[in-house]
Amino acid sequence: MKKAFLLLFCLVSLAAWSQKPEFSLLFEGIGDNREFSSKRNISQTILGARGAFELGTNIDQHRFRFGISHLFEFGSTIDGQKPLLILYYHLEKPNTSFHFGSFPRRGLINFPLAMLSDTLMYYRPNIEGLMGEIRWDIGFQNAWVDWTGRQAIGVREAFTAATSGTIRWERFRIQNYILLNHLAHSANRTPYEHVNDNLGYSILFGYHFSETENLELHFQAGILGSVFRERSVTDGFINSESLLAEAFFRYRSFAFRNVLHTGEGHTFLSGDPFYRLDNYNRTDIVWYFIRHHNVIGRFNLSFHLIDGKHLDQSQQISIVYQIPAIP
Repeated sequence: MKKAFLLLFCLVSLAAWSQKPEFSLLFEGIGDNREFSSKRNISQTILGARGAFELGTNIDQHRFRFGISHLFEFGSTIDGQKPLLILYYHLEKPNTSFHFGSFPRRGLINFPLAMLSDTLMYYRPNIEGLMGEIRWDIGFQNAWVDWTGRQAIGVREAFTAATSGTIRWERFRIQNYILLNHLAHSANRTPYEHVNDNLGYSILFGYHFSETENLELHFQAGILGSVFRERSVTDGFINSESLLAEAFFRYRSFAFRNVLHTGEGHTFLSGDPFYRLDNYNRTDIVWYFIRHHNVIGRFNLSFHLIDGKHLDQSQQISIVYQIPAIP
């Protein structure tokens, strides 16, 4: 406890000393109930709350931030999840940005669930590595590396590298996603460990009919592809491609989203397991019960149609309170 107070004192002293002190606070309430009869995904209930704070300084567009992020899962002890260190440098210019360190992924990246599952925001909310982004009048492109495992006894070396971007022309959109996952051996390699190489990509073409405060309507469709190899296990690389299409409609506080994946099943090391199926359709009915510039409250009822035969469901409720305001 004394160490915690000493750390807090150092952070406050740093903020007071800095030329332009800054801080941010985050609270996230999490309720996620997944009732799956299918063996292709894991049935589980996740209830908890995450708190995070950052302190730092800003000198001529150069930011330094330090803080802590912690998830408390209801029904467990306070040390059930380890606190995560937030420690990073951030450069922000009109057309470019750069992060280096351990920094929150919220608001920075947005990949299809097939490639990066939504549970990453619960258990891996930080990117530990670096990220850069270039912006121009008709779009942006970013790239990042997340080092998720340093080789040690019982720990396999692992990292994720990715890039994504959007090009806009009037109401048309072109989005691109490329994701590389690499999982190597631990320091005490066992016979059951094999190096995994996984590459994913997607190109989506979309049209936005409306983007106002009270009405959003867009449609996009394209290709989702993956390449997977488990060395000494698979016979070379396994290549898969499928159609990925999404329709989204929101009127004021209510929204509807439908995502269709059909073709060949994919292997993404950090993706939603449902996309390993050849055919999968997800329908979300969303109610934004709080819409404030600092607070977003959302209830999500999801239906999962598996291979056109079996219907599963899940429900999510979340409250995000953030200072400064949610972008």
